[in-house]
Amino acid sequence: MKPFAYALALGLATAQLATSALAADITGAGATFPFPVYSKWAEAYRKESGMGLNYQSIGSGGGIKQIQAKTVDFGATDAPLKGPALEKDGLVQFPTVMGGVVPVVNIPGVEPGKLKLTGEIVADIYAGKIAKWSDARIAKLNEGVKLPDANITPVYRSDASGTTNIFTTYLSQVSEPWKKEFGAATTVSWPVGQGGKGNEGVTATVKQVPNAIGYVESAYAKQNKLSHTLLQNKAGKFPQPDDKAFQAAAASADWKSAPGFGISLTDQAGEDAWPITAATFILVYREPADAAKTADVLKFFDWAYKNGDKLAVDLDYVPLPDNVVGLIHEAWKTIKTKDGKPVYNN
Repeated sequence: MKPFAYALALGLATAQLATSALAADITGAGATFPFPVYSKWAEAYRKESGMGLNYQSIGSGGGIKQIQAKTVDFGATDAPLKGPALEKDGLVQFPTVMGGVVPVVNIPGVEPGKLKLTGEIVADIYAGKIAKWSDARIAKLNEGVKLPDANITPVYRSDASGTTNIFTTYLSQVSEPWKKEFGAATTVSWPVGQGGKGNEGVTATVKQVPNAIGYVESAYAKQNKLSHTLLQNKAGKFPQPDDKAFQAAAASADWKSAPGFGISLTDQAGEDAWPITAATFILVYREPADAAKTADVLKFFDWAYKNGDKLAVDLDYVPLPDNVVGLIHEAWKTIKTKDGKPVYNN
C-alpha cells in the first residue's frame, strides 16, 4: 500500500481522500469499517475518471445523521437501517463489500492468531467478569500459550458505531447475560475499559496499551499489524479471519429477506465461517434534491463493483456475489428524479 493510504488508515479519525481540484467531488460520511477500501477505490477511480471522493470516516451514527441532514451526497453505515426508517426518510440502502470484525490484543509475546477465545469469554471480558489474561477459562483454551497474570483493558468505540452494532449483535447471540445487561446497538453502556474514536482510534489505543483487547475491522488489524485472536464459531471451530471465512459466513445469506439488504451475517453456521462477519452499506435519497450528484455516487459504486474486487480482496474485504450486485442494480432503478426519470442507467 502506498504511504499516503497507510497514513490515512493508520491515524486519521476524520479524513479527506485525495481529489482533483477540477472535478466536482462526491461527498460522503460515515462508517470507519470500509474506510480502507473506499480510500483505495477513490484513488484508482480518480486516476481513471478525474472525479474525487471526499469521505469523512466519522462512524455510522454520524453518517446516518449527515445524510438525513442532506449535508453529504451519501451516508455510510455498518448498522443497516430497517424498513420503516428507510421509508420514513425516503432512503435507498445497498451494500458495497463484506468483511469481518476481529478481536485484537496487545499481549507481549503472543503472536497473531495464537490466542483462542470464545464469544462467551469475549462477552465476559467486556462485561468486566473476566479481568485477567491468566483467568482459568482463557488458560484452558490456550494450553502452551504463555499468558501474563495481568489486568485486561477492554477497548471499545467511543462514538456511535456500526462496528459496535455488529460486535454487540454477535455478543448478544452467544451470551444471554450480555443480551440482558447490555444488548446490541451502535453504542452501549460499557462497564469497563476505555474508548477510542473510530476503528482508527481503537487500533491506536490497543497498540499503545499493554494487555489491551479491542475489536476492529479486519483490514485495520492487517494494515496495522495487530495481533488478532481466533474466535470459536457456531460449529466449534477456530477459523482464521480471512476472505475464505467471511465468504463462508455469507454463503447461505438471503439478501432479499430484509429491506435495504439489511441482513445479519453474524454467528452463521458452517465449519469455515468467521462468526463476526458483516456487510457495510450506503444510503442515498430515493428522490434526491441533486440528481446529478446521486448519479455520480452510483456511477462510482458501479465502477467499484466492476473494477474494485482485487483492491477489496487485497485488504481482506469480500466482494459481493454477482447476483447480489444484480439485485442492487434493480434497486437503483427506484432512485428517480422529481419528474420520475431514473437517476442512473448502468
